[in-house]
Amino acid sequence: MDSTDLKILAILQEDASLPVAEVAARVNLSQTPCWRRIQKLEQAGVIQRTVAILDPAKIGMDITVFVSIETGDHSPEWLARFSETVSAMPEVMDIYRMAGETDYLLRVVVPSMASFDDFYRSLIAKVQLKNVTSQFAMERVKSSTAYPLGPTPR
Repeated sequence: MDSTDLKILAILQEDASLPVAEVAARVNLSQTPCWRRIQKLEQAGVIQRTVAILDPAKIGMDITVFVSIETGDHSPEWLARFSETVSAMPEVMDIYRMAGETDYLLRVVVPSMASFDDFYRSLIAKVQLKNVTSQFAMERVKSSTAYPLGPTPR
């Protein structure tokens, strides 16, 4: 990956709906070589997918909860069951395996406290857990899907 690829990635992270011609102009390439670079980045798995990013409040998903999980079982079987179960729960946006006191950290979004209670009851019914702690976000101060790749071309 060279500096031109990084520039292309920075542009696409900000607005993947831009026409290839616009991306190409911003990185001083013609359209076809730029398109080829984007295709190679997709084939290499650098670009995993292109999505629309929604405003959670405007779709009624106003509550973000960070759920810290401690488990007493670290077996491969438990992990497989946990991963399968939690990955299938649509409220779970992110799952991280952690170092330290918390074994797993989930980012969960729900429309209401009642919905979170339903999620919580379902979670503890499906997977054996040692401890579950929930922290409710009061305000989202910053949210980004763009990884830092150096200076963003304008």
